Amino acid sequence: MSMVDITAKPEVYREATAVGRIKLRPETIKLIREGLIEKGDPIYTAKIAGILAAKNTPALIPLCHPIPITNVDIDIIIIDESTIEVSATVRSRAQTGVEMEALVAASIALLTIWDMVKKYEKNSEGQYPYTLIQEIRVIRKVKEKG
Repeated sequence: MSMVDITAKPEVYREATAVGRIKLRPETIKLIREGLIEKGDPIYTAKIAGILAAKNTPALIPLCHPIPITNVDIDIIIIDESTIEVSATVRSRAQTGVEMEALVAASIALLTIWDMVKKYEKNSEGQYPYTLIQEIRVIRKVKEKG
């Protein structure tokens, strides 16, 4: 087993965007909008978590190359009464791509939102029937020629 050898590859500009969604109860979305989540602002906290996650991807995924990330943008929008969408864009000048960093950033941002609101998602049996993290995927990849 070994890492993919990128020694001979030139450094070029690379960018990737990953998105994902979390479905929540409308009551939970209302609490987020009104700033009433006990742990604090899940949107702001998720943005910080996503940036930190992108920077720490090689520590989380075996054989993933550490690369010099030059920028991470995390956008989070409430798209309707029960859905929040996270978009993570990662940029670098490197020998390998940043898709994994974008996917990890989006995933951790979504998990952070979940962690901050799970208290409000339980039904009377203590289950979470409404919450669903879904559709995490790379939607854009850029690689400029040397």
